[in-house]
Parts: sequence; C-alpha cells; structure tokens
Amino acid sequence: MADWQDREHPDTIVLFDVDGTLTPARRDVTPEVTEILKALKKKVVIGFVGGSDISKQLEQLGPNCINEFDFAFSENGLTAYRSGKQLASQSFIEWIGEEKYTKLVNFILKYIADLDLPKKRGCFVEFRNGMINVSPIGRNCSMKERAEFEAYDKIHNIRTKFVLALKNAFSDYSLTFSIGGQISFDVFPTGWDKTYCLKHIEAEGFKTIHFFGDKTYEGGNDYEIYTHPKVTGHSVNNPGETVKKLKEIFNI
Repeated sequence: MADWQDREHPDTIVLFDVDGTLTPARRDVTPEVTEILKALKKKVVIGFVGGSDISKQLEQLGPNCINEFDFAFSENGLTAYRSGKQLASQSFIEWIGEEKYTKLVNFILKYIADLDLPKKRGCFVEFRNGMINVSPIGRNCSMKERAEFEAYDKIHNIRTKFVLALKNAFSDYSLTFSIGGQISFDVFPTGWDKTYCLKHIEAEGFKTIHFFGDKTYEGGNDYEIYTHPKVTGHSVNNPGETVKKLKEIFNI
C-alpha cells in the first residue's frame, strides 16, 4: 500500500477491459474517458487488462499509458507492467510446444479455407507472446469490413461454431477459447484468461478489486474475471456507459 498512499482509497484497485470498455473496438480512447480516469486515479489504483499485445494497447490508450495506469496488463497479464516497469512474462509457444502448435494452426487454417464468407482478408492467425488470436475474416480487414463481419457473425455464429470445432478437435490440449471484440477469438492455456492478471496483484494487499468489461457473458473474454469470487464485476456496453458507472460508483 505504500506506493498508493496518495489515493483516497489505496486498498482499492479498478481494472478495465480495453475494447468496448475504455475504447470502441480497435479505436482510440476519447478525451472524456481520459479525464474520468485521471479523476479516478486520485481516488483508487487503476489498471487495464486486455487480450491484445502491448503495441495495440499503446495505439488505443496512448503512448504513455503504461505510466498513466498503475498496472498495465496485455495478453491477459502474460505481459505486465507495474508503475511503468515490466514484470515477469510467460510464453505460449514454450508451454504448448512446436509440434502441438503446428497441428493447431494447421487445423485452424484448413477450417478457415473451407469457410464460405462474404469477404476474407489477411492475417487469420496472429501469434502473440501468451496466446494466438484467430480471425475468420482476417485482422487486415477495414473498420467497415469489421462491422460487416460482426453483423454477419451475429446471424451465422461463425466464431461460436469455429470454437466448438476446436474444442472437439483439441479436447486434450487444455486450451481455452475466448470470443472477444468484433472479428476474432483468443486461444490460450486454460487458466491464462484475464484472471491471470490477478496473480500480479496478489501481494499488493488490495481489499477491493473492481473490474469493468463488455464481454462478460459466458464464453466472452471478460467472463472469468467478471465472475471471479474476489472481484466485483461491472458489465458495460460501451465507453460512455463505463464513464457513467464510474461517476455513480466513485462520486467523480
């Protein structure tokens, strides 16, 4: 607690999902959200936790976000920062091994090849330090194409069916498949969901942990931390709702 004695409530931390909670999906944070976070930081300890790698979070939250937040967790906390300093990280490829990883990726690419979608772009599998991200349309799609796929997916359940196929094919791999954002889902070792970030704050002595996220339903990438017994979860639909709830809860 010594590092947070300037806060009104140094024993309280508030964690935020990024896409859909602090920013629109893959868009920049707005001045309104930035100002509310500055006000919140005077009261409590703050941090963000997202599935994206740190480079994408820097794009969305600003190049100095690692220092502006007390804790920064990318890839669910597999890459982590405390007060701007990097903590120990984990490697997905070291955990799974090259042979199993190759079988997994081959299955994914074959499945995507057989998908009949209105559009396909590039970067169907994005390799990250702590996970892989799979996008049926491809992460190189435009913002307009993102929205088109999201609407198509809501009707045809492309990602849900894809995840089910992977669960059936790799039931012995101890993997978790988590749908998030508009166009993709994450694949990572079971237990490496967003609750992984809690390992980094266990020794801090926080009495209260809040979490704000938009994908809080079962199968969504905020579900595990939102329902964690040590966490007070808050479900939101967009950054505007996050701001509204912060004002109500913390009297900002």
